[in-house]
Amino acid sequence: GPAGTGKTYETISKALEIAVPEWWSEDIERSRSTIVEQYKVLVEEGKISFVTFHQSYGYEDFVEGIRVKRKEGQLNYDVEPGVFKNICERAKDNPNENYVLIIDEINRGNISKIFGELITLIEKSKRVGNVEVLEIILPNSPNVKFGVPKNLYIIGTMNSSDRSLTSVDIALRRRFEFVEIMPKPEILKDIKITKENKVVEAIDVAKLLEVMNKRIKVLLDRDHCIGHAYFTELKPTSEKAA
Repeated sequence: GPAGTGKTYETISKALEIAVPEWWSEDIERSRSTIVEQYKVLVEEGKISFVTFHQSYGYEDFVEGIRVKRKEGQLNYDVEPGVFKNICERAKDNPNENYVLIIDEINRGNISKIFGELITLIEKSKRVGNVEVLEIILPNSPNVKFGVPKNLYIIGTMNSSDRSLTSVDIALRRRFEFVEIMPKPEILKDIKITKENKVVEAIDVAKLLEVMNKRIKVLLDRDHCIGHAYFTELKPTSEKAA
């Protein structure tokens, strides 16, 4: 969805629903601050990892690569695991627990370059523990088989105004389920504009956003709509979407 529609907000909730389903399904009304706090705890525990793709991000950062380090005056060339390999190893060690990798701005990176041969391994039927499991030898780790565990879930966010979906690798698209998140003007229905501590009754923020986005759809396209999160700051007590 477009910027400011609460993609990160929704992602945090979805990650908790996957990683701690028992905690999430409890019949208790939780505040947003409690949800965020629990998310931080799981990140610290390593059950949830977060990474942002960009133009310079590569296979070495995501899977594994050779890092040059100086030790006692000598240069060492060590193979170090990336974000994806690390969380895969943790998931393999704890097969009865769910792990979540969140990839922010997934469409900003060079998918073929970053995923490499893993584009095949993340397919559901090829995961470790399934009948058609597929394991490979990574270029920098000879004689060691690597596979993706089935208890690892990948969530990606995509700013549709940044780049069209058509530019995303087709191999990646068919391996993910897409959920569209568009602006929700109704969230702003109770927000009032104030000036000099007086409420300006004439301005309906929800209607304002709705009208602006209708014009943007006509003049540009729906991918450039304005998200509701830009306006939640107008209400001090509101729950803010990121």
